[in-house]
Amino acid sequence: MLVLLDNGHGGLINGNPQTGSRRSHKLPNGARLYEGEFNRAIVNGIIQELTFLNIPYVNITPEMRDVTRTTRIRRANAYKRVRNVFLISVHCNAGGGKGFEVFTSRGRTKSDLIANTFAQEFTKVFTDRRLRTDLSDGLLGKEANFDILKKTAMPAILTENFFFDNREEVENILMTREGRQNIVDFHVNAIVKVKEEIFMEAPVLLN
Repeated sequence: MLVLLDNGHGGLINGNPQTGSRRSHKLPNGARLYEGEFNRAIVNGIIQELTFLNIPYVNITPEMRDVTRTTRIRRANAYKRVRNVFLISVHCNAGGGKGFEVFTSRGRTKSDLIANTFAQEFTKVFTDRRLRTDLSDGLLGKEANFDILKKTAMPAILTENFFFDNREEVENILMTREGRQNIVDFHVNAIVKVKEEIFMEAPVLLN
């Protein structure tokens, strides 16, 4: 199995946010959460754990600049002939809500099973936090017309990890070491489950 990782939006270059509108309120210490920085921190944490687990991955957006959706899709589709490949696009939400949600393209595909696995693993790590879901198809994911989901040639999901305009979630989860590590952990737990239960690959034993 090959995991394609995509961190949404631009990061920080010399301290300057490349997607400046995607930011939180100021914290008491004057800092802010910038979504592009957060997304990269989570993807980097996932990369470290996948390295230890010997699970192959590719970060399709390693740059700090804001890479266009067209480029992200083209880079992902370069791996369309790889057996058992899927894409995770990591984001942080906005709009005045709270909790976690995971999106797939419209229609029933293998992406729905993968998204369901991520939602289940979220609830195991964040037992007291809201899972935002749509149960109309009996699964825990939600559907959307995001290009990164509908124009990629492999199963693809997009995770929205809490809300950067929710003060409580920023201060207690998104800008804490423990909160970020928990987000990394449930992503990695879900990846392992996808490998073993959806793609039916046996675990690799490390020396």
